[in-house]
Amino acid sequence: MGMANLKNNSDVERMTRAGYEKLKQELSVLRTDRRLEVARKLEEARAFGDLSENAEYHAAKEEQEKLEGRISRLEFKLNKAKVIDVDDIDTSHANLGATVEIMDLDKDKLYTYMLVGTEESDPGDNKISVSSPVGKALIGRAVDEEIVVRTPKCVRRLKVVSITAQR
Repeated sequence: MGMANLKNNSDVERMTRAGYEKLKQELSVLRTDRRLEVARKLEEARAFGDLSENAEYHAAKEEQEKLEGRISRLEFKLNKAKVIDVDDIDTSHANLGATVEIMDLDKDKLYTYMLVGTEESDPGDNKISVSSPVGKALIGRAVDEEIVVRTPKCVRRLKVVSITAQR
């Protein structure tokens, strides 16, 4: 495998179909509603007069810069996206898009997580990023494998119980 192939793979942003659609939806809202809202704030702030000492104007300008930065990042990610569909998920090993059931060996408790891209991460919905400590430790693991992972709070001893692809 040549360097060109390695480079091309690193330029790909892998994400699930749901994650891709969520980012597309966010981008659509930012480009329309949010841009209009920020433009309106800028116009209102300009009406207050002297821009050099106009706190509202500077706040609106900063908000506009953040908005445009987020739009650029989303466009970049979506342009690099390689969508992983459920049918493409190899369940012989834990990987992006797979749902992994793990046993916390110290707590003797089962957890089920879907491994997702960074932008899709939602621990409250049991979706953890493949770049999180637990996500990184699970990638490439098979059923019955035990792993030790250092999280910000503690060291966890985990065992992979099952790997599935859920619709």
